[in-house]
Amino acid sequence: MVKLKTKEEIKILKEGGFILGNILDQLKKMVKPGLNIGDLEKKAIESIKEAGGQPSFKGYRAKHDKKPFPTALCASINEELVHVPALPNRYLKKGDIISLDIGMKYKNLYTDTAITVPVGNIGAQTEKLIRVTKECLDLAIQQVKPGNKLIDIARAVQINAEANGFGVVRELVGHGVGYEVHESPQVPNYDSGEDNIMGQEMETGLVIAIEPMLTIGDWRVKTGANGLSILTKDGSLCAHFEHTVAVTEDGCIIITAIE
Repeated sequence: MVKLKTKEEIKILKEGGFILGNILDQLKKMVKPGLNIGDLEKKAIESIKEAGGQPSFKGYRAKHDKKPFPTALCASINEELVHVPALPNRYLKKGDIISLDIGMKYKNLYTDTAITVPVGNIGAQTEKLIRVTKECLDLAIQQVKPGNKLIDIARAVQINAEANGFGVVRELVGHGVGYEVHESPQVPNYDSGEDNIMGQEMETGLVIAIEPMLTIGDWRVKTGANGLSILTKDGSLCAHFEHTVAVTEDGCIIITAIE
């Protein structure tokens, strides 16, 4: 069941989302060759605590998970798509790309945001992957308004991604957020043909995390040996961007924007 948020709750979400967006920006600026992933995790936890929030990923356990998630930050490198724990003693090298995904509970409400960052110089095709994934997020957000449907978001992502030659991950989707880390509705990045999902209208007060996930190769994914990490099945590079967005009477607010 979709739970709409009140204007006051959206105001609190925007406050927390602004803080979280700035924390993610700080983490982005730390990314460089030789960086220990554990330093990103340490900074994430310190920053969330200083802001008066709580990490929403650390200790989180979805229904299908065998164990709770161990870190506050997801740090997914190259062919790793999402849900990779930010454990210490993994080091970035020049030419890598890394997805940083972070969530926070602030004043009892949850926000979620992610970005993919290059580590030093990267190739032209990899640079295009990151750019197009961000474009897909921007195009999807433009579709968020009362009366539009979730299929409008999905088509915005899928059309732009496939027109640029990239695969759109289908086994993972965006989601409602606010009262919990993950809520209804599902927010696919492709037209699944499921009328019960794709035909759902966006109403004022709906808060969703939109998160396009694109691959250079095939769109299929697999679960890593740790039972948590999701990787591309063919080992191709992938990128991931995410914003929490609220539907308002005249359009939308990007909850996790910092501008």
